[in-house]
Amino acid sequence: MDAVLTSDPTGLHRVLDDAAVLPQAAQRLDTRRELWPDEVRIRVERLNLDAASFRQLERKHDGDGAAVRAEVLEIVAARGKMQNPETGSGGMLVGTVEEVGERSPLGLRVGDRVATLVSLSLTPLVIEDGLARWDGRSEQVPADGYAVLFGRSIAAVLPDDLAPELSLAVMDVCGAPALTARVVEQYERPTVAVVGGGGKSGSLSLAAARDAGAGRTIGVVPHRAEAEALEAAALADEVVVADARDPVALRDAVAAAGGPADVTVVCVDVPGCEGGAILATADRGTVVFFSMATSFSAAALGAEGLAADVTMLVGNGYAPGHAEHALRLLRDHGGVRRLFEERL
Repeated sequence: MDAVLTSDPTGLHRVLDDAAVLPQAAQRLDTRRELWPDEVRIRVERLNLDAASFRQLERKHDGDGAAVRAEVLEIVAARGKMQNPETGSGGMLVGTVEEVGERSPLGLRVGDRVATLVSLSLTPLVIEDGLARWDGRSEQVPADGYAVLFGRSIAAVLPDDLAPELSLAVMDVCGAPALTARVVEQYERPTVAVVGGGGKSGSLSLAAARDAGAGRTIGVVPHRAEAEALEAAALADEVVVADARDPVALRDAVAAAGGPADVTVVCVDVPGCEGGAILATADRGTVVFFSMATSFSAAALGAEGLAADVTMLVGNGYAPGHAEHALRLLRDHGGVRRLFEERL
């Protein structure tokens, strides 16, 4: 690397846009293999596309896996990262540390198998195998290539007792249970409704809410089959079926299950759920939006239009100790583990 060039821990030195933007907002990133002193290069084994991004690609191509694979390759080649142009989101990856810059602060060593805990939407990425082992029909993507982590990136060494694909699935959504627990702890035995409670982030959030002292947990799912799976997992006191895009139906379903909720956590990967989540939440309650399909303008204007006195939080994928917390929930709650393993 040219010694004259300096790096920035946020990755600004990898941005190829004319404007001064952070890597997540950039149109193109520099993907050269050579490292700046505070960077780490990862040999990629598997990508995990975030749910909102994968569902959007799946809908766009009518379930044609080959077309989905081709578009993912096109995005990565054009942008130097995996960032869905429609949803703005990416995912994360599992791989093995290939090289560590002499001034990297991440504490990683060559040979460590890690999951990155920062989004693919800001991670320089090169795919070298054409995703030949992926059929384009699942969120998890076997891949060969490399990725680069910056000084302020985050990665966790994979635990020995869990399969890599299971660890990846958990770490992909580990911000959700961490923030859910933090919010629940601010209330005295609150009623907590998790919209999308049968999914990855939703099941972990239900377990986190219960451990954090929730007085009542309500899982909302879209179909009866998913309700039966969530009931078998025993993570919620009540499981209800409702279309989260129908605000009145969602409000009434939560109310019938013991609501309104003091805390509503939105974990679904489809747009249009903002109004129902607001209506399902009690005055002075909190709505946490974890879905990348959320329209935050619709949420803000919707709450205003409904005269709803609720606090609304944007789910942040990072909290100190979030990966360890999520893995502990998986180990401690057999129902969570079963739901994850069934998805895989």
